[in-house]
Amino acid sequence: MNVLEVKDLVKKYGDFPAINGINLEVKPGEVYGFIGPNGAGKTTTIRTVLGILKANGGEVKVFEQDAWSDAVKIHERIAYVPGDVNLWSNLTGGEVIDLFLRLRGQKNQDKKYKLIEKFDLDVTKKCRTYSKGNRQKVGLIAALASEADLYILDEPTSGLDPLMERVFQECIMDLKAEGKSIFLSSHILSEVEQLCDRISIIKNGKIIETGSMKELRHLTRSLVSVKTKLPLEQIDQLEGVKDVRLEDGVYQFQVDAKQIGEVMTYLANHQIEYIENMPPTLEDLFMHHYGKEEA
Repeated sequence: MNVLEVKDLVKKYGDFPAINGINLEVKPGEVYGFIGPNGAGKTTTIRTVLGILKANGGEVKVFEQDAWSDAVKIHERIAYVPGDVNLWSNLTGGEVIDLFLRLRGQKNQDKKYKLIEKFDLDVTKKCRTYSKGNRQKVGLIAALASEADLYILDEPTSGLDPLMERVFQECIMDLKAEGKSIFLSSHILSEVEQLCDRISIIKNGKIIETGSMKELRHLTRSLVSVKTKLPLEQIDQLEGVKDVRLEDGVYQFQVDAKQIGEVMTYLANHQIEYIENMPPTLEDLFMHHYGKEEA
């Protein structure tokens, strides 16, 4: 049984298709990454999954229940953090966290206190005094302290400093170890790359690629640094080789995955002294689809 199934989902605003026939599924115990630029359809998809928006076509099933008609039952088993957490200005952070946990009927406070300590949050301050990062901490603590089966996180670390991002990543890995499922939309590509089992890239309301990092690496080039005894006079003429540079006797260039074998044979014939082949990162994959300006 999949925790989340989206089939041929369509959501329009007037005549504009914000989501145009996307398909995805999240398995039990899986961390699923969802990336794309602003306006690609990430948040609209998430709001449809949450039952906040009604789809114009297709279907969304969460725990094999309809996301729209069974939203109340579904919300008993999910936790959600938006990209911009809005809080009651006159309540303290601790009061907000307690309110959310009481609404879920949870009485175990140990997890809450551990998370407050991990995220270094002063829960005695009024929410109106909080920075964006501290508001996100309140949302994250309330969600991560919840006993949910599916955690839906839409840009959850927006406003957090690098140390807190690391704490967040540790919490996600703990949830995964417990067999929980996480649907993570993030603008921090390194975060998605480290945490996610599978990734979907969405563009203009359509999912253009889905797979693990290993499966998606074919989409872009690797960066090769190499030093050889014999000069590589024709390296820039090989198929699949781009952006050749020579610095202090070391050649650096990009090579398409399909041509890596032929390039390695060419290099071996020139007596390799040193070589380093770095696989593409998720950011490389992202840039490959969107281009630097659009991304």
